[in-house]
Amino acid sequence: MNRLSLAFCVVVGISLLGSLSWASRAYVTDSLRITLRTGPSVENKIIGILNSGDAVEVSNTQDDWSYVRLSQSDEGEKEGWVLSRYLMDREPWILQTGNLKEENKALRERMEILETRLGEATRKEQEISKELEKTSQNREEIKRDYERLREGAEGYLKLKAVHKAAQAELETARQEIRRLTEEQEALQSSQMNRWFATGALVLLCGLLIGVLFGRQQRRRRSLYT
Repeated sequence: MNRLSLAFCVVVGISLLGSLSWASRAYVTDSLRITLRTGPSVENKIIGILNSGDAVEVSNTQDDWSYVRLSQSDEGEKEGWVLSRYLMDREPWILQTGNLKEENKALRERMEILETRLGEATRKEQEISKELEKTSQNREEIKRDYERLREGAEGYLKLKAVHKAAQAELETARQEIRRLTEEQEALQSSQMNRWFATGALVLLCGLLIGVLFGRQQRRRRSLYT
C-alpha cells in the first residue's frame, strides 16, 4: 500500500511538473485589448490589460481560459488568466507590419548602398572606357610610328647595301689602281734598266771600236815606218 501511494505521488508529481514546465508562444489578437485576471473566470479580479500584439507564454489551459506570462512589460513580469479565443499562434498584423517596415527600411538602405556602388562602378567603367580608347589611340600611333620606322629601316638597309656595294667597288678600284701603279713602277724600272744597259752597251761598243781603231792606226804607222 505504501508502495502504491508512493508510485501514485510520483506520477502526480511528474504530471504537475510537466504541466508547469510546458509553455508555448502566443499573441493577443489584432485590434483588441483584453483583461488579465487572477483566475479562469470573468468573476476573478482584473490585474492588467494586454494590448494587441503583446507576446505571451502560455503555460496552462483550462476550458476556455489560458494561463499566460507577459515578460515584456513596463510594469515588469505579469502572469494571469485570459480567454483563449483572444490568443493566436501567428504574429499580429501590427507586428508583421512593423517587421515589414524594418525590412523595407533595410532594403532601402541596401538599395542606396547598391545604387552608390552602381554609380561608382559606372564611373569606373567610364574611366576604363576612356583609358581603353586612349590606349587604342596610342596603339594606333605606335603602329604608325612602327610602320614609319620599318620603312625608314628598309630604306636605311637599302642605302647601307648600296654604300657597301660602293665601298666594295671603291676597294676594287683602289686595288686596280695599286696594281696599275705597281705595274707602271715596274715598267718604269725596266725601262730605266734597259736605258742603262743600252748606254753601257753603247759605251762598251764605243770603247771597243776605239780600241780597234787605235790598233789599226798603230799597225798602219808601223808599216809606214
